Amino acid sequence: MGDGDQGDRPVVSLSPSAEYTPLDPAELDALRDLGRRWPPAGSRRGDLPLDPALGRFSDRPTASRFNRFAQVRLFRAEAPGELAATERAGRPQSRLGRSLAAVRRVAVGPPLTSAAVVQERMRKLVALPILSSDLISSVAYGPEAMLTILVLAGTGALGLSLPIGAALVVLMLSVGISYRQTIAAYPHGAGSYIVASDNLGARYGLAAGVGLLLDYVLTVAVSVASGIAAVTSALPRLAPLTIPMALVVIAVLLAGNLRGVRASGKLFAAPTYGFLVAIGALLVVGLARAAGRGFTPVPAPHESAMAGIGAVLVLRAFASGATSMTGIEAVSNAVPVFHPPEWRQARTTLSWMIGILVTLFAGLVVFAHIEGVAPSAHETVLSQLARRAFPSGPWYYLVQIATAAILLLAANTSFNDFPRVLYFIARDGYAPRGFLRMGDRLAFRNGITTLAVAAALLVIVFRASTQALIPLYAVGVFLAFTLSQAGMVVHWRRHRTGRWRHSLAINAVGAALSGVVLVTAAATKFLSGAWVVVLAVPLMVLLGMRIRRHYDRVGAALSHRQPTEPAGESPERPDQVRHLYVVPVARLDRAALRTLAYVASLNQPAFAVHISPDDEEDERFRSQWQAWGDHLPLEIIVSPYRAIVPPLAHYLAALHSLRPDLTVTVLLPEVVVPPGWQRLLRTETPRRLRRALRDLPGVVVGSVPMHVTP
Repeated sequence: MGDGDQGDRPVVSLSPSAEYTPLDPAELDALRDLGRRWPPAGSRRGDLPLDPALGRFSDRPTASRFNRFAQVRLFRAEAPGELAATERAGRPQSRLGRSLAAVRRVAVGPPLTSAAVVQERMRKLVALPILSSDLISSVAYGPEAMLTILVLAGTGALGLSLPIGAALVVLMLSVGISYRQTIAAYPHGAGSYIVASDNLGARYGLAAGVGLLLDYVLTVAVSVASGIAAVTSALPRLAPLTIPMALVVIAVLLAGNLRGVRASGKLFAAPTYGFLVAIGALLVVGLARAAGRGFTPVPAPHESAMAGIGAVLVLRAFASGATSMTGIEAVSNAVPVFHPPEWRQARTTLSWMIGILVTLFAGLVVFAHIEGVAPSAHETVLSQLARRAFPSGPWYYLVQIATAAILLLAANTSFNDFPRVLYFIARDGYAPRGFLRMGDRLAFRNGITTLAVAAALLVIVFRASTQALIPLYAVGVFLAFTLSQAGMVVHWRRHRTGRWRHSLAINAVGAALSGVVLVTAAATKFLSGAWVVVLAVPLMVLLGMRIRRHYDRVGAALSHRQPTEPAGESPERPDQVRHLYVVPVARLDRAALRTLAYVASLNQPAFAVHISPDDEEDERFRSQWQAWGDHLPLEIIVSPYRAIVPPLAHYLAALHSLRPDLTVTVLLPEVVVPPGWQRLLRTETPRRLRRALRDLPGVVVGSVPMHVTP
């Protein structure tokens, strides 16, 4: 399919309103039918005792314990019947809340309006460091992971790094070109998840999405651990502080990404370009030195063989080296964050990334072979190569600083892609809807925070050890690669547009090679820790399906197309509602009397109920009720076991069973004291009653507060 065929494809934006699901046409028709059956009477703007558009408020500040600003500064009129809340209206009411909001404002910046989402786009030069830092930085540990497996067969096996590296380059090119095809066919982002869902089915799509999510969590943990390893290789005295330093880095990444796409791009662009310059200089200088001696390989230090050279060892080395590809799918997941035309900008950025990856990976493998470098428990392979290229001067430390910086910040790619993939999964109902919500800075705060917490737990559990985390790596991402490319094969067979046979062949090769890496990584690393991912993927898929069933069930109950009312629930037309108000009263104080007065003013059937622990309290309360005047019916329930909430809940359920057509409204007298320690002195009975009663069908729970000022 040619590039020009995709220019008019619509791009699905990451919208702040995604969590507000619109009604479909059938529901709109049902809504219109219901509206026609409503009685004509109802309140209009002119019938109300005040102007809901706040037109009667003056410009003078009004005394309010909720806000000290003038009302006209909190809201502004946009159109008839429409107000717009200003930034001041969103500020917390309590002093503690305002203090925390001020701290958050300093940490992540001032809030952005929903309209600013269009401005939170990236140019190619900004997108490259943000989306490629994971992929490019993986060359710092990918070649070493391959050599670590080969050296198990002794020093002689290190010579296999060249053919295995060549096979990995073929894999990189194949998968990279395949994702170019994916961006063109699916320009709306969430590549692997959407492709597998559309062409292989929901379960396969969810498996691909889960694989990506797990990979992003591991990417943060592995990248941070590798970056700390680069620091401790140059400064061994810092080794005891490995875990605290890793957690601090994750916290910095969290704060940086909560500031939004553009802000994080400015923060993390320099380390990526610095690493490219440093590794480019290392390869140029190192290979120039090797050319001076005719590229004669230096003998590697002798290592005793602990395993024989065989197909299994070669496949293990191939799968370990393939960790250099993690992050290659990042662009396809983040197409909507590019400037228009999004798909074309994304494909160009991906092409740059593939070219840089192949150049750096192949150069480092060749350089390591020529220099006879072998993995060491005390120094990374990249550090050894830097010492060979720059035996004197500050250049070695500059390379290590650049390496540490990009490894520590490479996790930024995951912080960009994890919440976006989770957004698409949540949009389809397989994850909690809270992951659709954008924060103050138009960043997916819940997804970003979840990623940071999960990665921090991995760092603590595995003690920030790259070697301990690597076996968990690759399984999830290559599961997504395999399913995505297999889905593209099905896509081309279905549509058969343009050069579909050529595209199908590219995706088929990518699927086959990715499948080989997936099976090899899962089998050879299973006992070393990959079993965690192998087990986690199906469990998370099952969890996602359960979440989807929940949303489907709730959605069906809330749909206007529901043929009958849910059992025991209130009707939807005012002329069908039959009221009964119940006021639980513990003692006849002013809070209770205000609630009783409010209920009586509604001119609806109402009565009070009192829970008494014994007959003595029964008689005492009856006498007080008579002294008040017995203005409403009273029912007393004697609870000899002194329970309050369960007897009342069972009593209301019994009332509803007698008359299911009634809407029973329970109004609780509630004393509200100023926030802080004083609230700890209040009983939890009203809150417990609300929790117990909200599960009863046909029962509405509310409260009439009485505010006690300090």
